[in-house]
Amino acid sequence: MQITVQAKSGELTFDCGQHESILYAGLRQGVPLPFECATGTCGTCRARVMAGDIDVQWKQAPGAARLKPDKGDILMCQTRARSDCVVRVPSELAIADAARPAARRGIIRAIRRLTKDVAHFDLHLSAPMSFQAGQFVVIEAAGVAGGRAYSMVNFAADCERLELLIKRKPGGRFGDWLFDELQGEPAVQVFGPLGRAVFRPAEDRNIACIAGGSGIAGMMAILDHAVQADHFRSHAGALYFGVRTLADAFYLEQLSRYVAASHGNLDVVIALSDEAAATPLHAAFPLLKLASGMVHAVAASEMAARDRDVLTYVAGPPVMVDSTIRSLIAGGAAIKDIRYDKFG
Repeated sequence: MQITVQAKSGELTFDCGQHESILYAGLRQGVPLPFECATGTCGTCRARVMAGDIDVQWKQAPGAARLKPDKGDILMCQTRARSDCVVRVPSELAIADAARPAARRGIIRAIRRLTKDVAHFDLHLSAPMSFQAGQFVVIEAAGVAGGRAYSMVNFAADCERLELLIKRKPGGRFGDWLFDELQGEPAVQVFGPLGRAVFRPAEDRNIACIAGGSGIAGMMAILDHAVQADHFRSHAGALYFGVRTLADAFYLEQLSRYVAASHGNLDVVIALSDEAAATPLHAAFPLLKLASGMVHAVAASEMAARDRDVLTYVAGPPVMVDSTIRSLIAGGAAIKDIRYDKFG
């Protein structure tokens, strides 16, 4: 099938396979369609079908709450074409990422529990993937409806193994499957890389990362790349990692290694929202700092005393992302210097 997209910036046409969503078909061919989560939760990839037949896979997707289906509104990530179609998007088409996303097969291996509700796992790919630090992939498993987005924890060129992080949530079908039901080394479908909140050493900027819970995943890849590129030899960096209690924190040994390799230019602060920080430094990992309070408030307070010329990355639950962005802007940050991918 052929899809024609009408946008404020012009018109583009691309082919779409019978079993792929309109969004994924466009992205894999380099068409810069609007999206954020790519899984139906955010609503960014909304469009209106002007002509053609379509099949909506998940009509109850959270991102569809404000759509008008009677007028042809759809989420492109949840819609397959059944004929040639014309769709209209209410925005200009953004700049496409250098690396085009593609479909691959993956095998889940080496699941490791980090806390009672957080696990780290490896995803071995059928073909190597090049991606930018901060990007994510969408995984679909047989028997689990819909795709789930997970940011890469590691960073490497032409990567054959992705390290991913999952936080189990009440009613989360994929989490229940991976924690309780998974047997052996199951195969899954993988689409990516996706996401524009990426780190590029060539931008030559100081950086700050603000993460809530499992939002730390993409920040780990950013720090991994920064350390590999020796970015902290000449630039400052800070990570603010928000968890409820110290027992909920993880990746502390790896974070300590990043601090040790930073020439003294990287600060890592663990922000505890539900308990007081007993000491200013972690007892077992003295290179890591502790603070009390919500992570967005801790970050805003500390960043106010730092150089304002900083590129800031934000990841976490939607409420945390929104609160952080408001705090940063109130503190004088420019919206162009804040990067995030919103998953809800």
